Parts: sequence; structure tokens; C-alpha cells
Amino acid sequence: MSESITSPATKPWHGVLVATTLPFAEDYSVDYDAYAEHVRWLAANGCHGVSPNGSLGEYQTLGDEERARVVTTAVAAAPEGFTVMPGIAAYGALQARRWAEQAAEAGAQAVMLLPPNTYRGGRDAVLDHYRTVAAVGLPIVAYNNPIDTRIDLTPDLLAELHGEGLIAAVKEFSGDVRRIYQINELAPELDVLIGADDVLLELGIAGAVGWVAGYPNAIPRVTVELYNAAVNRDLDKALPLYRDLHKLLRWDSKTEFVHAIKLSMDLAGRKGGKCRPPRVPLAQELIDRITADTEDVLAMGYR
Repeated sequence: MSESITSPATKPWHGVLVATTLPFAEDYSVDYDAYAEHVRWLAANGCHGVSPNGSLGEYQTLGDEERARVVTTAVAAAPEGFTVMPGIAAYGALQARRWAEQAAEAGAQAVMLLPPNTYRGGRDAVLDHYRTVAAVGLPIVAYNNPIDTRIDLTPDLLAELHGEGLIAAVKEFSGDVRRIYQINELAPELDVLIGADDVLLELGIAGAVGWVAGYPNAIPRVTVELYNAAVNRDLDKALPLYRDLHKLLRWDSKTEFVHAIKLSMDLAGRKGGKCRPPRVPLAQELIDRITADTEDVLAMGYR
């Protein structure tokens, strides 16, 4: 690893944790060998860990055996000191707790947990959800994604979850870059992780201590370099990089983010490949736009 683009991660969820894509064979079966190679490649290129079985890993399309094997594959491929933090999202707390237990048995250092996936519960339901899963004993990074779950982990609710000792950090994906300041005021010991690629600079300079990242799947070295410049508030370095990369990073917040990152991987010489249904191939107009944005970044020498 290059010392210029890596920084020590003091807790498992600190640093750049890549929300990994998942490679499929032509028959849509999981290519576990290719996935293991991808985990090793990300480690060799300066990333601090991986977060398998997130939305970018198409976990909703996986069977139970596949989902468990993705975690054990990541743990087996991870070098010493490299974090594996699986997503354990599920319809309810009992299912999520089982995935937390599986992650613990596999050797994962932490887990990332959404609120209940399909039930728009109130505060009591959210608290019960995190209490049930926290009983497993692995550190939990809450994942705030009100766009998909319709449940907003507001700063005051995060402070309550943290005050009970249920969560150690939050992946903030609301898109509101102002929230980190209120979270820090209400729960100063709660770690905030950047939850979307296109707010990296804003949350990095505001005090985020990690990034659950999409585009390092395709261009890890420059994105880790950008992360380090942002959290170190080196704006002379961070701003030009961010301007160059933002046209690509913003695809991480669009509906087509899985397609986009996999296509960018293909263009960068990695195995992105197809998506499982319900995702179908993109319209040519979108393919052309993603291709143009990716080729512009690659032409500048970024990898």
C-alpha cells in the first residue's frame, strides 16, 4: 500500500469501507472467487475495509446461503487489520439479529443496520429493532437511509440510540450535509460516517471519521486519496480532486447507482458485470452518460 493514500483506522468502522459490488456469472450465480479477489484488490489499493451485503451488493436478491457465504468469503479474503462490516438489513429485528449472529460467527468486526425494511414504525419500533440486534454484542453502525426505508434516524433519535449504547456510529445518507453538526452537538461521541459519495468533501471537513463508499470499487486509489485530504482538511488537494471526480461520484446517489458503479468498474478494467433482476439493463442513453463520465475521469489518469 502507498503511505500517501492510507491512514490508520483506529476503530473498525473508521476510514474507507467499500460497500462492495457482487460479481455474477452468466447464469446469475455468485462468483465467489472473483469476489474474494476484489476484496484483496481493494485492500492492496489502500482501502480500510469492506461492507458486503449492502444495497450495492444487491443483498435483496440473494438467498440465505448466498448471503452468508458472501460474508465468510469476505472475511477469508481480508488481510490482517482489514475490516469486514456486513450489512444486516432485514424486514424485522429477528431476521436482522440472525444476520448479526452469522456475522459474529464468521469473524466480522462490526455490522451495519438499517431500521426495519418495510414497516414504517415509530420511535418505539426503531428502538426495539436496535435493542434486539445489539444484544448479539457486535458494534452496530446505524444506517440512516430515509429515502428507502421511510424512517428517518433524526439527530435526536440517533442520540437516544447512542445514549443507550445500541450504536457506535451512523452512516448518514439523508443528503443533508447540515445534519452532522446537530448530531455532533447531541451525541458528541457518536461517530459519523459519510454515507454517499457525492457529499464526501462536505462531511469530511465537518468531522466524519469514515466513509461507506461506492466508487472505490472502480477507482480506489484516488478516492482514498480524496478521503484523506477531506478529513485532514487539506482543501488545496481535496477541492481540485473533488471537482474532477464529482461528475462520477454523484451517480452513487442516483437510482441507477448499482448499474453505474458496475459499468464504471468494467471500463476501469475490473469485473463489474451484470445486475440481478429486478434490475434490467440500462437504456442506452444512461449507458452513454455513465460511460462518458467514467472515461473523462480515467482519461485524467485517476485509478
